[in-house]
Parts: sequence; C-alpha cells; structure tokens
Amino acid sequence: MPEYLTKLFNLRGKVAVVIGGAGHLCSVMSEALARAGVKIALVDKNDANRKTAARRIKRITSSIIDLPMDVTNKQDHAAVLKAVLKIFKKVDILINGAGTNAPTPVMDISLEEWHAIFDSHATATLFGCQVFGAQMIKQRQGSIINLSSVSSGPPLSKAFTYSVAKAGVKNLTQNLAREWAPYGVRVNALRPGFFPTQWSMKHFIDDKRKAAILGHTPMARFGQPQELVGAVLWLASDASGFVTGSEVHVDGGFTCMSI
Repeated sequence: MPEYLTKLFNLRGKVAVVIGGAGHLCSVMSEALARAGVKIALVDKNDANRKTAARRIKRITSSIIDLPMDVTNKQDHAAVLKAVLKIFKKVDILINGAGTNAPTPVMDISLEEWHAIFDSHATATLFGCQVFGAQMIKQRQGSIINLSSVSSGPPLSKAFTYSVAKAGVKNLTQNLAREWAPYGVRVNALRPGFFPTQWSMKHFIDDKRKAAILGHTPMARFGQPQELVGAVLWLASDASGFVTGSEVHVDGGFTCMSI
C-alpha cells in the first residue's frame, strides 16, 4: 500500500512556485510540498516573513530559493520565472496565494483601497497564470492552484472588495481550465473556509461573528492550515490528472450549510 500511494501521489523532483509563500496558509503548503520532495521557489513581497519561511524550509530541503515579488507588477512575475528557470529549468506547480483584505464598509471604500485589494487577488492571479502558464503550455504540462475563498459566492459581509476579487479568481480559474486543457495544463482553485490569522481575529471576527461562523460550519470549528495540505498535494500530483476547472472546498462544511 505505501508503494502504491507513493507512486500515485509522487511529486519528487517537481518544481513549485508558491506566490504568497510566506503567508499564513501558503507557508504551510510550501513546507508540505518540500517534504514531498518538491523543489520550492518561495515568493513573497515581505522580506522578513519570506526569509523566515525560507529558513524553515531549508531544514527540510536544500532545493529552495526565495524571491521578492510585487504581485501586481507583471514584470516581477516574469523576473521570477526567469530566475526559477535558470536554477530549476522548469515549473510544474504554481500556487497563486497572495492577497490582502480590509473590513471597510462598502460606502467608505476608496478607489485606492479597491485596487489594492482587488489587484492583490484577481489581477495578481491573472498575471501569475499568464506568465507561468505560458511556460507550462510550452512544457505541455503543469498544475496551477489558485486560492479562492468561501466568499467567492455567496459573498461574505465585511469583506466586500475581497469577495468580489475571489469571485473573479473562481471565474478566471474556470476560464483558464477550459482554455488550457488541450495543452496538459490543469487549473483549479482551492476554496478554504475560515482559517483565521491574528489580524483577521482582530479586524473581522468579534465574538458575535465567531458564533455566526461556527454556527454555520457543521464541524463547528475553525480550520488549521495543515488541513489544506492533502488537497494541495492531490491537486499538484498526477492523482488529480483528470481534475481541472474545479473549486475544491476545504471548509468544514460551511458551503453546504443551510437550515
């Protein structure tokens, strides 16, 4: 059985670019991929967080590089791709996981804030798919994992721009899956439920909202980042070879809850 599972989910020697790789969720995904034998390009705008995450991964593997990127700048994506190809020669896996948020009431959202949030999710995902997807098309193989959200529809309150952006990520994922399937490039979205950070607990989730969230979650708890790992390894591997255009829910049942 272990040999069967190893062959089915084998990722050893593959190359993953993890954008937003120092974040709350993507840093855990990066470590999991490294433990599976994947060569990691950890990409993040925050230098301190990126270096900290990279040091943790270096305890697992020496096959890691960390690179800065402004995800809203397409030239930065191209520069990262060039660096990755110089060292690792290919790109097998792309995770688009960068983004920001704010709890601003809809009537108070400035154009500057709108662009900052929307571009960090939807526009950044477009750029990542365009630049790294082009390389995958040349290779005739690759797996792209975009980060959607339970807010991609129906939208969540207190996260107006974020919800619009995540709906765009879901739609973009489906569009590209249809376009790139003939080239052997799969495009899927991971739809996490509530995996709160200290920041989100402070700015988004007061006691009343926490009760509402957990009351709408059949498992009645928040998720732990490690609980995304299985879905990521599956989507990255050939075990999901006939899966594209999907939005994979990892939300404790939040999406299926009604009355």
